Amino acid sequence: MAILITGGAGYIGSHTCVEMLKKGYELIVLDNFANSKPDVVEKIKQITNKDFTFYEIDLLNKDQLHTIFTTHKIEAVIHFAGYKAVGESVAEPLKYYQNNIISTLNLCEVMTEHGVHNLVFSSSATVYGNQDIVPIIEDSPLGATNPYGRTKQMIEEILRDLYVSNPKWSVASLRYFNPIGAHDSGLIGENPNGIPNNLVPYISQVAAGRLLHLNIFGDDYETPDGTGIRDYIHVTDLAKGHIKALQSVISTTGVEAYNLGTGVGHSVLEMIAAFEKVTGKSIPCVVKERRPGDIPISYANPFKANTLLNWFAEKGLHEMCRDSWNYETQTMLQAKVNIPITP
Repeated sequence: MAILITGGAGYIGSHTCVEMLKKGYELIVLDNFANSKPDVVEKIKQITNKDFTFYEIDLLNKDQLHTIFTTHKIEAVIHFAGYKAVGESVAEPLKYYQNNIISTLNLCEVMTEHGVHNLVFSSSATVYGNQDIVPIIEDSPLGATNPYGRTKQMIEEILRDLYVSNPKWSVASLRYFNPIGAHDSGLIGENPNGIPNNLVPYISQVAAGRLLHLNIFGDDYETPDGTGIRDYIHVTDLAKGHIKALQSVISTTGVEAYNLGTGVGHSVLEMIAAFEKVTGKSIPCVVKERRPGDIPISYANPFKANTLLNWFAEKGLHEMCRDSWNYETQTMLQAKVNIPITP
């Protein structure tokens, strides 16, 4: 039986596809390329030397979802698909509520109709909002401070209600902290359209000369250097966490939330310094006002995932920055190769 992956061409989804194909899973992958690029599908196959079934569909199209579940025997779903930019969600909240929640409702309704009850959900540490106590544990009170985070929090509540209504459901909500890095091949990584919303792609593009400077959003937080502190985790470690969670939901029932992070916080200025050390490049910076919805400090206590899933983050900050830079340089090189030559 197959595992269905929604948003499988995206940043975290593509790395999870790679790790799962390496483990021998049969995959059905869906994506509408709203947050991703079509060539990622071929790059996943190139990295793994394995094939899989791919559909370009939008989860808002319920009829297409039905067709996929009818065509394939699906054992479980890993659900990545959704909009994910905090700032954009503040500016366009209805867009986020419409897409993230309705698409998940469609998916769960179709899963129910086809007797599929195993789900790994791509949640986020944004569900915790601004916590007074760190590191953050799964039992910390939830209180997302922006529409993106609230969509994740609402979906987690929906999934808990599903289990109450039908104890066949088995759900793992994975609360990511801050994924960075890229596959060590340099073929896939985080490559957003326009100016990045996340720190490390932004730093990479400044180091490569694609952007003039890095905007630091706030240097007046109550932190040691005034900049925000986050828990950065290598995307490959995160991908492996999905396999551990999948194994758990297939063998049990119930609803569990897990923090996926390293348990260590680094400030924006610390990240810049680490990237400069790895690349030998200077990163010019400009301080801007705080962004709406941002919080000063957030890092995980990953003990629950360590003990119940036997999952551990293995890669350190040097590897995260190194692989991010390798991906950036590979992307720049490929872009130069593909520039058309005019006579």
